[in-house]
Amino acid sequence: MSQRDYYQVLGVSRTASESEVKSAYRKLALQYHPDRNQGNPEAEEKFKEAAEAYSVIGDADNRARYDQFGHAGVSGAGQGGPGINPDIFGDFSDILGDFFGFGGGGGRRGGPVRGSDLRFDLEIAFDESFRGVETPIQIPREEACEPCGGSGAAPGSSRETCPQCGGRGQLRYQQGFLVVSRPCGQCRGTGQIIPKPCTSCRGTGRQMRDRKVTVRIPAGIADGQRLRLHGEGEHGAQGGPPGDLYVVVHVRQHTHFVREGDDLYMEVRVPYPIMALGGTFKVDSPDASIDVSVSGGSANGTLVSFKGKGMPNVSGRGAGALHVRLVVDVPQTLSKDQKKLIEQLKKTMPVETLMARDVEGDGDGKPFFERVKDLFG
Repeated sequence: MSQRDYYQVLGVSRTASESEVKSAYRKLALQYHPDRNQGNPEAEEKFKEAAEAYSVIGDADNRARYDQFGHAGVSGAGQGGPGINPDIFGDFSDILGDFFGFGGGGGRRGGPVRGSDLRFDLEIAFDESFRGVETPIQIPREEACEPCGGSGAAPGSSRETCPQCGGRGQLRYQQGFLVVSRPCGQCRGTGQIIPKPCTSCRGTGRQMRDRKVTVRIPAGIADGQRLRLHGEGEHGAQGGPPGDLYVVVHVRQHTHFVREGDDLYMEVRVPYPIMALGGTFKVDSPDASIDVSVSGGSANGTLVSFKGKGMPNVSGRGAGALHVRLVVDVPQTLSKDQKKLIEQLKKTMPVETLMARDVEGDGDGKPFFERVKDLFG
């Protein structure tokens, strides 16, 4: 190995911190790793050189000896001798172990694997979200193959230990002082082979099937909320547990009701005489008919609220309120008698008086246009 200055190899100064040294080696290891530079002996030498430098500079004791005595103080440490800390490369397992298969591990990868989670989008009516409902859905999912029981081997046969890796699922070889492992190509990292694959699933141990699942929608569920059905996802591999099914609920809009949290809002058109003189009428809530009492002289847009008549809370904690917005209903057609009566009313409420009240501010001390500015910022 080259006896270049280890600080120069890593491209750091002699006062570099531990994190700077580690970061410099990480970049070099990723750049020159043999898996990224197959057939390039120069890159392989640079990778070994960087690893040797880090084994010294990255260890506090080795670095102190190197700073004092140079290469003579750490002879053997960079080549895996007694001075090297065997755990020094452990903190690189996140990028070198998972990405390249770097390190001394190498157990089988063919153990139980949890099945994938699934998502299903379900559309329901507003009334169904108000009352709650149970509804069946049909989902395609991967399940264990019935003929082979999920083993992937034809009935009457079984899996066998991979002869190439001895059941470890990985092949290991020495590269300098490093032990590099890669998935076995014959068993694809499972540690087992299937001499006679199942004809139904072609050795995968899984089949796609359509399954009917009943979903219970709780009363009060809102648009976009999701339900988790434990164990109704895809089946796991090698005896692993199944995943979960997530049902995302989409509630169709109602023609009369608008939801805000657990409160419901509706708008009803009320004849002017009732708004002016007061009266009572009925409206249909999602649950039953409700009597709405209007006080005489109610303004256009008045809200009449009914506690506990709104949407049920999905967690079972009561219900919201129903707010009825009163809007003056201006008739499009009038009979002769109606026109005559309105003409008489008009004479008692001249337009000039109404315009003067608007200009003067309608009692709040502000002209009409200033109040409009306040409303719209």
